[in-house]
Amino acid sequence: MITYLDYPEGTPVRELPFYLATEELVALELPGGSDYFFMWRVDPSVIIGRNQVYETEVNSSFCHDNGISIWRRKSGGGCVYADMNNIMISFITDTGRDVTTTFARYTERVAAMLRSLGMDARAGSRNDVTLGPRKISGNAFYRLPNGRSIAHGTMLFDIDLDTMTRAITPPRIKLESKGVDSVRSRVTCAREHKPGMTLEEFMQAMRNYMSDNRLTLTPEQLRRVEEIERPYLTEEWIRGHSPRGTMAIDRRIEGAGDFHIELTTRQGVIEEINLSGDFFLMADLDSSLLDRLRGVRLSHEALTAALAGIDTESIIMGLSREAVVSLLI
Repeated sequence: MITYLDYPEGTPVRELPFYLATEELVALELPGGSDYFFMWRVDPSVIIGRNQVYETEVNSSFCHDNGISIWRRKSGGGCVYADMNNIMISFITDTGRDVTTTFARYTERVAAMLRSLGMDARAGSRNDVTLGPRKISGNAFYRLPNGRSIAHGTMLFDIDLDTMTRAITPPRIKLESKGVDSVRSRVTCAREHKPGMTLEEFMQAMRNYMSDNRLTLTPEQLRRVEEIERPYLTEEWIRGHSPRGTMAIDRRIEGAGDFHIELTTRQGVIEEINLSGDFFLMADLDSSLLDRLRGVRLSHEALTAALAGIDTESIIMGLSREAVVSLLI
């Protein structure tokens, strides 16, 4: 059973962290026995993945000049742009250990909804839902310590490609018209395929297909959402931490993502380590992985021993223990 989550009638559009906090409220405090689903829209915003470096992902001056807010989420993955012409999707479920199957079940249901509207939609191998070769929905995922998981993503109903591309392109990269053309060739939106359908009609169709019943949050639950939201609003959280080390490593691992590692070592021992990039994070990165590497000698044998017994693929999707060692050596 999937329950659609409603806000009380008259609830105004809030800043993006309010909706991220709603996801957490559902995952932490609402009863089990049902998955939960809801949709939301926001004023122009950029959302950075949990492990991305703020300065290298966002054109902050463009965002500031154009009234675009910048926020950080707790899931991994890449930087995305959202505005009132697009739909954000949240899905909260009890997962157990089989994260890959759970995530695939979510993206396949989104694709099936689009097929019910006559679109040739398919769930991609990682996080995308596509119409033919072009992406219409990108998604991310993370698991909470209580065993529940949050999957969330974008549904492109309409696109302002120029604003989207400029907002999430670092200023050090020169944006030319061909850059927008390149994005246009890779993405599509529902309006292209259903020109006679309004955004409100599309959302109603999605609500009917994706859920079985409804639940409206209470005023007390809204107050709890506001409490959960507060850390998301701090500059410390939005900017993130990015300690500068004496070594920097950039690697792409197929099936896992792009990784940027910064290391500080003393006499061959890791003193500090930071990991950022575009990958799917499914557990707390520091306590689950990075803390175990601090104080370890930077050698194949020592790193392998430090990671023994750790299921790294339950921390970062697709990243084996051998791949972690390979990243560092």
